[in-house]
Amino acid sequence: MSEKILVTSALPYANGPIHLGHLAGAYLPADIFVRYHRLNGDDVVYICGSDEHGVPIMLRARKEGVSPQEVVDRYHTVIKKSFEQFGMSFDYYGRTSSPVHYETSQDIFRMLATKDEFILKKEKQLFDPEAGIFLADRFVRGICPKCGYEDAYGDQCEKCGTSLSPSDLIEPRSAITDAVPVMKETTHWYLPLEKYQPELEQWIAGHSDWKSNVLGQIKSWFTDGLRDRAVTRDLPWGVPVPEDVARKAGVDAKGKVLYVWFDAPIGYISATREWAREKGDPELWKKYWQQHDTRLIHFIGKDNIVFHCIIFPAVLKADGRFVLPENVPANEFLNLEGDKLSTSRDYAVWLHEYLEKFEPDSLRYTLASIMPESKDADFSWKDFQARHNNELADILGNFINRTLTFVHKYFDGKTPAASVFTAEDEQLIARIKEAPQKLGALIDRHQYKNYVREAMDLARAANKYFNDRAPWKTRKEDPEACATTLNICLQTTYALSVLLDPVLPFTGRKIRARLNMDNTIHWNSAADMPLKAGHVIDKPEIIFRKIEDSAIEPEIERLQKNKQGNTVTSSAAPVKDEITIDDFQKLDLRTARVLKAERVPKTDKLVRLEVEVGEEIRTIVSGIAHHYDVGELIGRTIIIIANLKPVKLRGIESRGMLLTAEHDGTLSLLTTMGAMPSGSSIA
Repeated sequence: MSEKILVTSALPYANGPIHLGHLAGAYLPADIFVRYHRLNGDDVVYICGSDEHGVPIMLRARKEGVSPQEVVDRYHTVIKKSFEQFGMSFDYYGRTSSPVHYETSQDIFRMLATKDEFILKKEKQLFDPEAGIFLADRFVRGICPKCGYEDAYGDQCEKCGTSLSPSDLIEPRSAITDAVPVMKETTHWYLPLEKYQPELEQWIAGHSDWKSNVLGQIKSWFTDGLRDRAVTRDLPWGVPVPEDVARKAGVDAKGKVLYVWFDAPIGYISATREWAREKGDPELWKKYWQQHDTRLIHFIGKDNIVFHCIIFPAVLKADGRFVLPENVPANEFLNLEGDKLSTSRDYAVWLHEYLEKFEPDSLRYTLASIMPESKDADFSWKDFQARHNNELADILGNFINRTLTFVHKYFDGKTPAASVFTAEDEQLIARIKEAPQKLGALIDRHQYKNYVREAMDLARAANKYFNDRAPWKTRKEDPEACATTLNICLQTTYALSVLLDPVLPFTGRKIRARLNMDNTIHWNSAADMPLKAGHVIDKPEIIFRKIEDSAIEPEIERLQKNKQGNTVTSSAAPVKDEITIDDFQKLDLRTARVLKAERVPKTDKLVRLEVEVGEEIRTIVSGIAHHYDVGELIGRTIIIIANLKPVKLRGIESRGMLLTAEHDGTLSLLTTMGAMPSGSSIA
């Protein structure tokens, strides 16, 4: 029975091009899933688009001396073209700066306001008196209170990695005009997530089949307790707050926009509306968003779990008109040559640059083979080369070439007739016939690595079958057996072209062209053995040419050069001035055991810890909320500076500092290798 499926991939941020980490996280797995279901005859709509609002785009525009619209226009074009060349099969690729998106976002905001789902809050925020605008965190610079770096952002110090708030900075200044900001009162709309928590918990409880990494992150937020979340900001770039809503609330709407986290997921809905208009049926989008027999599936990376599993569903529930996701199969991160991807240091493989040198299917196959489904994975150029040469060329390509060459040489390029099947023949035929159901089930369970491995194992089995049946011998000794062997090899070639089509769409079409078969295919046709005796086969051609070392080495050298060239200017802090042993001995470093951990109210980054230091219990406030869930901190033995002068942070006296290691924005608490009592001295 045909299913109705709406698939989305996280909207890529139009602040730069696409890299391999993006592909492995949210795009390739979705495309494989969509292509499979289309081949299966299901009613599938695949939606994506560019996320074009937010502070980073404004910062880039200011740095380049252009408008934000010019920035997003440029990168939207680059991203869309790269996706097309890579074989992404979106039904529609939209953008959040479109008029339809503005209309859709404002409509949903208005609906929630009409239903009194928002809370209005007055608060004081930093304001640039020269530019005349309120300053978002990234628009405030100043001295880091932890390391003294003079150009820290208002949300994080890029030198030492400490999470900050603008109020934490020493001598804050506007990143726009360098003016000293002042505190000014403003009003914003908040979504009271705490109100929806019981309903959200009940909904999530019905999805125990979701990935463990997704459920774990959701439950940690529930354990910590959901809080009010602002849905508007004071910025000159974004979807404007509807004037009628602001007027009714007695708020001046000038300069107020919807927060990007609120409007970006609505981009899925607005893009579907645009797709429906393009199809000539403006109401068609409602069939997928407002009829409850729709399977809605969001493909994302793990950094978007909270937005797609808590916040966006809360918005949809509050609105009441839309379906909720059936699944949110979030992938982990992809590393590069053993290190974390870093776009700021150009330590990345950019899709548009890759496509200038290599075929898309080689990358699709490699990424699918190493996909970070449950843990972080690593891409290396040598592994890419090996998978292309040893698997695509030597296994799949070799089998197809041997089969077609033999048919042309000894059977006049026509499909030979099969006769009596041997046990070996029956074994391969049975494998072909069970493959569609087996491989389809793996795709439906989002086990893409297993799907690719099973499909390639069929090609391995076909190669072995060719060798074991030895048609070069039987063509003289037993011509009927030889004909049967080649018939089955041709049927297997067709089956592989269908079964691998979701991951190798360009190759699938190429194989079927060699077989002189129609590209209008169905998933289950892989088991039909459709080539009739006498069917003419086109002459063989090399499906995969080997990738030589000379093509790979420049790519490896570029990455190594970027890594080495950025050693001094990376996010790691430079070595400080030398000290004596006497200076070091002034520090009292101790082990401490975390007894309690909770987020500091009205902050995004601060965590209040109660720690045991020997016989003493003390409080420490630290900006680690972006790096750790509070639940996973309890019970840990950490290392602190115990004799640091107490300071007050958000009205809480903090007596000590946690020791952490930081690299490229990733922060880890330091601890001991073995169990140690709390209060143990470290020397």
